[in-house]
Amino acid sequence: MKKYDVIIIGGGHAGTEACLASARCGSNTLLITQNFKTIGQMSCNPSIGGIGKGHLTKEVDALGGVMARAADASGIHFRTLNKKKGPAVWATRSQADRDLYKAFIQKEIKGQFGLEVLDGEVIDIIIKNNIICGVELNDGTTIETKNVILTAGTFLSGMIHIGNKSFSAGRIGEDASNKLSKRMQDLDLMMGRLKTGTPPRLNGNTINYKNLIEQPGDEPRPVFSFIGKESDHPKQIKCYIARTNEKTHEYIRKSLDNSPLFNGVITGKGPRYCPSIEDKVIRFSEKKSHQIFLEPEGLNTNLVYPNGISTSLPEEDQEKFIRTISGLENVKIENFGYAIEYDFFDPRGLTSFLENKKIEGLFMAGQINGTTGYEEAASQGILAGINASMKSQDKDMWSPSRENSYIGVMVDDLITQGAPEPYRMFTSRAEHRLYLREDNADERLTAIGAKLGSVNRERLDVYNDKKDQINRELIRLKELKFNENNKVISASDFLKRPSTTYSRLSDFIPDFDNKNSKVGESCAIRIKYEGYIARQNLEVKRNKKDEEMKLPKIINYSSISALSKEARENLDIARPQNLRQASRVPGVTPAAISILKVQIKAIKNNKKEMAQDAK
Repeated sequence: MKKYDVIIIGGGHAGTEACLASARCGSNTLLITQNFKTIGQMSCNPSIGGIGKGHLTKEVDALGGVMARAADASGIHFRTLNKKKGPAVWATRSQADRDLYKAFIQKEIKGQFGLEVLDGEVIDIIIKNNIICGVELNDGTTIETKNVILTAGTFLSGMIHIGNKSFSAGRIGEDASNKLSKRMQDLDLMMGRLKTGTPPRLNGNTINYKNLIEQPGDEPRPVFSFIGKESDHPKQIKCYIARTNEKTHEYIRKSLDNSPLFNGVITGKGPRYCPSIEDKVIRFSEKKSHQIFLEPEGLNTNLVYPNGISTSLPEEDQEKFIRTISGLENVKIENFGYAIEYDFFDPRGLTSFLENKKIEGLFMAGQINGTTGYEEAASQGILAGINASMKSQDKDMWSPSRENSYIGVMVDDLITQGAPEPYRMFTSRAEHRLYLREDNADERLTAIGAKLGSVNRERLDVYNDKKDQINRELIRLKELKFNENNKVISASDFLKRPSTTYSRLSDFIPDFDNKNSKVGESCAIRIKYEGYIARQNLEVKRNKKDEEMKLPKIINYSSISALSKEARENLDIARPQNLRQASRVPGVTPAAISILKVQIKAIKNNKKEMAQDAK
């Protein structure tokens, strides 16, 4: 076998973005997956985006990734969430046709120059002196490389639970990676167990839609990719809303003894923000009902995904409680819901480049880092793919910051705080969210992607053209004046008001040219947030000098008695690279940061004295 610059293990959402990014950046790349036909598969809900997740998808797109374009090519129901709130937290979401999404991803991978795919199972990662040397397949073949990206998802020692039944699997119908998991455990990298789940799949032909609330998509439809358009979308269909009731909850309570979540079989921590229906019924016992979104899985299938009732109850109990729900009295269950436990690595063992701190050349991305969701996985995948490629070419790697991206927020959270539960992105996690909007993700990241090589010339030209149009329109809006209540104001000043919109300018200016409304809307958002962002940038600038102070690798946190025990232990695990990262570590207070500053100065002075003595 020939040698590769970068090898990616696993063809899920993290793996696909990683291999495509690595190849786009100029590295000879190999993707190893158990079965090419499952690449791009949406193992849980076939949807992309949502609160916080839409921002990540747009950022992946701005860096040249594939997820947003695949969402546009397969999306059968589009909405913008949070529309009643400010533009900073507007979130695009699409329901996807599973087959169309998978076909788009596979086509991209087949057409990517510099990328090869191999069907096989990796059973060992070859390491010498804590440096990656290659991988070994289950047939004994070894392949040389200096850089490996592990994106195994839920496959490392994956265990599926349905009631009292438990069996080994990476996801339903696919084998777990038990040998590789055992090998990783031998490396003494901080590992743990997490849990996620999925609801049963319903036969849409057996649902009584007359008793359900209709949920149409938005018109005009949002578009995910910055180079996409509405005409990229396939046929659009409706979704529906159902609700559980007290009878549903009663059946679930009676079944808890058979639930692996409640009888001690499952030990892994599950996602707090996407709980099973069993969890909801117990944790929110005061609620008489819970909402269920009935979302079709495609244009050419009758399968419906009941979003909101993830469960691992026995099959007969799933049937009982589902048929208590209005509209689902006679529903046929095509596939039963299940929970899955899997191994993950404590992300505090990673650098901000997503490279393992102990093993040089080993990058990790996706659910194995303690995250949940396609979008979180894809974001890590594209970052790991870029950095593995940079490392293979002896170039500087890139780490996104909290100030410029949600990807930066996520990575910083993970490497400083770990993943005590599956991590999910929300806009509330970002302190700079007024600037980190969906509409300006390309402004924040596309030029960076172009320098790194993950963004091609065509995409960069589209971005530069949009940037020029926005700059011209901002100048025009400042110069454009009109009379309001006997007072002359500029269009720009008008748009600074909270309730005004770009389209309303035509009410005051009869011949107002608003042909490019998308550019105009972007300008209106910028104008509204202009003052807030200026203050935010000033604050960031003021704090940056202190925050960027690097923490020496030799620092011995356990010996700093002035720090609390919690701070010492967590700093020793996270080994932050600078004071900003240290400030995010649990137990590290502003007083602790002051103590660390003293330590940095002491170590620097000691080095100077040693250098002078040597002379």
